[in-house]
Amino acid sequence: MNKMIANRYMIVKHIGSGGMADVYVAMDTLLNREVAVKILRGELSSDPVALLRFQREAQASCALIHPNIVEIYDVGEDEGSHYIVMEYIRGKTLKQLIHLRGAIGIEEAVGMMKQLVSATYEAHKRGIIHRDIKPQNVLVKDDGTIKMVDFGIALAHDALQLTQNDSVMGSVHYLAPELAKGEQASYQSDIYALGIVFFELLSGQVPFTADQPVQVALKHIREEMPSIRSMIYDVPQSVENMILKACAKRKEHRYRSCLEMLQDLSTCLSSVRKDEEKIVFAEVEEKSQGTLVMDSLKDTEKKTNTSKSKPKKKGSAAKTAGYTLLILALLVLSAGAIAAMLFLTNGFNSASKTASVPGCVSMSVKECETLVLEAGLQLNTSNITYELTDNIPEGEIIETIPAEGTVLEKGSHVRLKVSSGTYLVMNDYIGMNINQAKKEISNDYDNIRVLVTSEESDEPAGTVLRQELLEPQAKFAPGKSYDMRLVISQYTTLVIPHSVLNMNIDEARQMLENMGAQVILSRLDAPVVEEGQLSNVVYDVVVSVSPNTGTSYTQEEGAYITLYYY
Repeated sequence: MNKMIANRYMIVKHIGSGGMADVYVAMDTLLNREVAVKILRGELSSDPVALLRFQREAQASCALIHPNIVEIYDVGEDEGSHYIVMEYIRGKTLKQLIHLRGAIGIEEAVGMMKQLVSATYEAHKRGIIHRDIKPQNVLVKDDGTIKMVDFGIALAHDALQLTQNDSVMGSVHYLAPELAKGEQASYQSDIYALGIVFFELLSGQVPFTADQPVQVALKHIREEMPSIRSMIYDVPQSVENMILKACAKRKEHRYRSCLEMLQDLSTCLSSVRKDEEKIVFAEVEEKSQGTLVMDSLKDTEKKTNTSKSKPKKKGSAAKTAGYTLLILALLVLSAGAIAAMLFLTNGFNSASKTASVPGCVSMSVKECETLVLEAGLQLNTSNITYELTDNIPEGEIIETIPAEGTVLEKGSHVRLKVSSGTYLVMNDYIGMNINQAKKEISNDYDNIRVLVTSEESDEPAGTVLRQELLEPQAKFAPGKSYDMRLVISQYTTLVIPHSVLNMNIDEARQMLENMGAQVILSRLDAPVVEEGQLSNVVYDVVVSVSPNTGTSYTQEEGAYITLYYY
């Protein structure tokens, strides 16, 4: 395509389509840079509602300046075509990344969520609700930076309400329950979507699926959020609590703001929160049968009171009193019959209402479920705790909660702690040289990625000072990929000075060694020259250096600067 927009943006290729617009890569011929151009479809330019939405996106997006939001460069109209020019991001969508990699590691997922929540917080501060937060609208740059895009259905807090359908736009897998019911979007509905994205990052899948979108929407309204810990055993309870809070059915149970969620993200992996209890929300209790009867009686009473204003026939009061006495008599007789039945069937015997937790240790979950049901209890299979063990095979039950033999009321729930397999124990590499530590880690373990950072220290350069993410004696699952960070004593970094050339070889070596570099000398054979030119050859001075002068050089283990001389 060679179409030019506004005599400035040369369209290069089509890269995507949204609900209202097409997106192209273009070249900004004025600033000589690649940009993305979103152009409202021609058939929608004459639609005042669609045009207002498009203009609203432009106005809302231009107000947002944040490192995790795609930057808007220009907005305009050219020959009847409305367009937005924005930053062009080379990378994948977060959805594509999840499809390629599956579940994302806990620490990386938390880092991504910090960026997403920070960007959403910036929008909320400006009164803008995104309304369509989902991994398809998140770009991931090659350096790991997250960029949120598509404020196409963003709603400024004081903007014109367009249509009722506008209030439930967005992808159904990330749709808050209140939006599924047709209510207006709010900051809490964005927070709900962020919680769903967090769940998907950690598990590689969305929590609710069905054949039809309406079925998914109903699940958001009716079904409990699945336990991420029952799917990914090493997710801390503090992280699951974040998802449960963000995705609470009732808005008042969710985070009050993205700032509050961001603060929780900053501490969710902290050791001080490792023993956190699972969060439980007090939902509105359903009316008991007795309450329903009372409500029914109140309704009857209202009708009776209403009828008082009408003329009554003679004797109606007596009839009403008679009916009341009859109802009371029937209630007394019914209560007596029920009591007699309970007595005859041993209903008042407390022993028949209780059951002991059966012994399930070393069994499979399925075997235990059969025993628990036979005892008259319920097995909570949606909240199983998985743990690595010394010697218990994967899938075998470690313990029941409450313990075997505990007496419970029939119908009570029993939880399980199940082995997720035998663990490996991480060795201690503190005090080693980084090169030796890397070599041993590679020999000792599979699927361990070593990350290295440095800091100033009195220890020899390259010495491992700390071991993070997988600390010494940490227990972890075999066969799973992990990151381990080694913090080492900082190496010396210097710029090789140009003045070393033509310097006496011994003086040059001494100068570089004083700067912290290791130096070796390499004598060159005298050049083949005519006899009269030998006097021009200068001996014992530096004629060349490797690496070259002006180069930044880090004195790592095994590295050195070579000085060449005749």
